[in-house]
Amino acid sequence: MGVSKMMFNREISLHQVLGGGLVADVILWRQKDLTVAILMVDLAVWVVFEKSRYTFLSFVSSVLLLLFTILFLWAKSAAILNRPAPPLPQLYLSDDMVNEVASTIQNYINMLLSRSLDIALARDSKMFFKAAISLSFISVIGRLAHISTLVYTGVLITLTVPAICERYEDNIEKCILMGQAMLQHLYMKIDAEFKCKAQTWILEKEKLS
Repeated sequence: MGVSKMMFNREISLHQVLGGGLVADVILWRQKDLTVAILMVDLAVWVVFEKSRYTFLSFVSSVLLLLFTILFLWAKSAAILNRPAPPLPQLYLSDDMVNEVASTIQNYINMLLSRSLDIALARDSKMFFKAAISLSFISVIGRLAHISTLVYTGVLITLTVPAICERYEDNIEKCILMGQAMLQHLYMKIDAEFKCKAQTWILEKEKLS
């Protein structure tokens, strides 16, 4: 996709906006097997917590207990019967993987802190209202849904919406620009009416005084 066709005249692709690494590949379905695996695990975890009423601690403890028991018995029986030990890989995190994930998290946190500072110091009124509406919406949803459902929905949205946006970028941009124009027109209309009423109220006060 050329630069001129990118949403909102961006000079970088959505893949680059998301960090351009493994995380972006997963979110945009460049690593389809890994993305599908994450979605399946997300669904399985939601079913376990929401339907079976497991708590996180009891679930993790049960899974680890079952896993260690199976591997322990397998290794013991293999030693007695002169069979090969369980084919376990070397479990470790490479420096590159840790640095990549840490860099992505750092970028998002720094962006969040910068926006929070702008809101706290009243530098961006629009961002304040957006944050207020978003937090109110999250608060309402939090009262209606369990944390496991929110996590499941969040992962599902993260792994579907950006990929859809990338694939249908032009059509989505047209709809967003159309909606933005309508909201801007409505805002200007309300602002003009408010100013008119304010001026009328000021004139009436001046006449009475």
